[in-house]
Amino acid sequence: MTDKKTKPLRLGVLLSGGGRTLMNILEYIQAGKLSAEVVVVIASRDCKGVERSRNAGLDVHIVPYKQMPDTGTYSAAIVERLDAAKVDLVIQAGFLSFWKIPSKYEGRVLNIHPALLPSFGGHGMYGHHVHEAVLAAGCKVSGCTVHMVDNEYDHGLIIVQKRVPVLDGDTPDTLAARVFEQECVAYPEAIELVAGR
Repeated sequence: MTDKKTKPLRLGVLLSGGGRTLMNILEYIQAGKLSAEVVVVIASRDCKGVERSRNAGLDVHIVPYKQMPDTGTYSAAIVERLDAAKVDLVIQAGFLSFWKIPSKYEGRVLNIHPALLPSFGGHGMYGHHVHEAVLAAGCKVSGCTVHMVDNEYDHGLIIVQKRVPVLDGDTPDTLAARVFEQECVAYPEAIELVAGR
């Protein structure tokens, strides 16, 4: 058995959007703050994150969710690519498509959510929808949560949470910007914790 502490953690990144979370993780890796390498990127659609990943020289695959006949077929296509890349840990980085996690990947998939779970989670709660709901509820505090992914939306063991104040006059955009600053710290921290480093 190889000692994972002597080798960079092999990350598979799943994304559906702009790729900002992936770019942040790459910055941590390049700065020597995270002992990992991104070995494969899987996108659910052609998006800005695909372009950014290709520009960074990463191995990128588009597995279009809407063109798959069912969740089982879609999930198998993702797992096939993760297996081929010999991924240690899967990082969902703004990944909006549901895939069924097989037992061999249980405890090896992380997600970041732009609120303090278990509040403001569940199907349809992502991006601006979350920040709008936090503001509508009159919360004074929000933040982000990195958690293990299981086969329920925004469920699974919480690894790291970071808090931010909700300020008078906040809009979904201003709150999102403040939360994203904390996401950039929380995700690398969670990856290190899960890797046991």
